[in-house]
Amino acid sequence: MTVLAAEHVTVSRGGTTILKDVSLQAVAGEFVAVLGPNGAGKSTLLKVLAGLMKPSSGQVMLGAKLLSALSKRQLAAQRAYLPQNPHLEWPISVERLVALGLTPRLPATGRLPERFAPAISRALEQCDLADKREQPATTLSGGEFARAMLARAIVSEPGILIVDEPITGLDPLHAMQSMQLMSDIARGGTLVIASLHDLTLAARYPGRVIVLVEGTPIGDTNSLTEALVHRAFGVTAQLTGQGNSRSFTLLSPDEK
Repeated sequence: MTVLAAEHVTVSRGGTTILKDVSLQAVAGEFVAVLGPNGAGKSTLLKVLAGLMKPSSGQVMLGAKLLSALSKRQLAAQRAYLPQNPHLEWPISVERLVALGLTPRLPATGRLPERFAPAISRALEQCDLADKREQPATTLSGGEFARAMLARAIVSEPGILIVDEPITGLDPLHAMQSMQLMSDIARGGTLVIASLHDLTLAARYPGRVIVLVEGTPIGDTNSLTEALVHRAFGVTAQLTGQGNSRSFTLLSPDEK
């Protein structure tokens, strides 16, 4: 079973401590949401867990191996990472953009090998982009491009999927569909870690929620609560519903 573990991770940059002595463990089949206010260290934590940023102290383990000991090729074969606010300058087709998630197995030039077609088609369909296959990716709307990047992240069926705010900018339908997709991928055995801002969707889909404040986890739970939301964000919220109908409503102070 894939186990990803951060052990006493601290990250400091320019005299500022971004993460403080963070320890956590996540395993294959989990869907973990990382929440917290702006500047809490969510993106930094995801980069460290993805092996893209070296901690100032502490270590990250993938199974019995140090993440830092893996080559870029070895790491790419096991995990996919989707950054916050990705950009694209080249007017390549949506199909080719999604296919980049299969690198380094792709040829540098020429047509896509036919053997990759089923995986690419599946990822396009899962992200509701089948009809955009030949369209230049630079002409997509913001939400469509976000879905195309998610398709690129999942096309290789990685053992670990780390995504930073994957539903930002999506309309409600596609945000829910993307959350359901990540939940389904986790149930298929992939470890999924996603930073989120939507409290309601975070309460409905992930099986586990980690809440960061000022670089330190203040909650690691399978149920996001009103008290934890208040502690993290300084707002009063009311939780209603059960299961996939759970919903958070933010209240003004006089509505407590």
